[in-house]
Amino acid sequence: MSSEEELSSTITDWLFFSSWWLLLPFIMLLVVVAFVVAFVLLLYMISPLISPKPLKLNGAHVVVTGGSSGIGKSIAMECYRQGAFITLVARDESKLVQAKKEVEKCAINDKQVVLCISVDVSKDYRQVESVIKQCQEKLGPVDMLVNCAGTSFSGKFEEVEVERFRSMMEVNYLGSVYPTRAVITTMKERRMGRILFISSQAGQIGLFGYTAYSPSKFALRGLAESLQMEMKPYNIYVTVAYPPDTDTPGLAEENRTKPLETRLISETSGVTQPEQVAKIVVKDAIVTMGLFRTIALFYLGSFDSIVRRCMIQREQAKAADKRE
Repeated sequence: MSSEEELSSTITDWLFFSSWWLLLPFIMLLVVVAFVVAFVLLLYMISPLISPKPLKLNGAHVVVTGGSSGIGKSIAMECYRQGAFITLVARDESKLVQAKKEVEKCAINDKQVVLCISVDVSKDYRQVESVIKQCQEKLGPVDMLVNCAGTSFSGKFEEVEVERFRSMMEVNYLGSVYPTRAVITTMKERRMGRILFISSQAGQIGLFGYTAYSPSKFALRGLAESLQMEMKPYNIYVTVAYPPDTDTPGLAEENRTKPLETRLISETSGVTQPEQVAKIVVKDAIVTMGLFRTIALFYLGSFDSIVRRCMIQREQAKAADKRE
């Protein structure tokens, strides 16, 4: 073999090994991606085994705050179609009466009942606690609470009245805290229940014009995730829905003050019908946890075991005190 042929062979070998080392990071990345995909698919396949037992709405008592219009009314109608007993909670009594008539048209049997209660769920906890007690006396313990009471407002930060920031937190956050607090004790005693919070896409991503609105919806996620960890040992499951712009009276009111930038951003996702949102959120609340919730619960499994262990220790301590 001539020196030129040897040189050519050496260069070829060098190029081959160099290209191999250059490709190695990409190959490793593909292996990692394949492993992650396989892991996620495995979780998805076993999710029915670790999901909560589906809640049967036929005969269940469902309380819907903000139930006089929009998404809340549509959720009430969807639950009624599945045989639930409904308590509608809202401020406007005339709208409640009209909503009751619309919900009753969705009945599947003559035993179903729609109860209406007029109250502002964001102002006085004792009053909220009282009306929840009243509805439970009439229709039985609450099986599912849908926190849909809320309001929206858009405007540039420096142009929004300071009072608006407080009112957003009262209605959108405390308006969900108070009803949830009012039903949680009974749910824990019965070792069952569903709690659904209606947030917003603006509760996942802060957007131009929503400096007052977005934080009040972000707060619901923190509440729901913390509450889920506390309630899971009692077989109570919490769900958060993040619907896009939905064709409701609230959206029409919000559009009156939307800055141009906010309006253009909103138009990129279009407008969803409340009936469509209702079908999805009711299914998510009563049937399955979904893929990302499954992953989250897997990740938080060690934390859940700590909570359950502490609960068992407290119950054993209480039993021991009673024996003494």
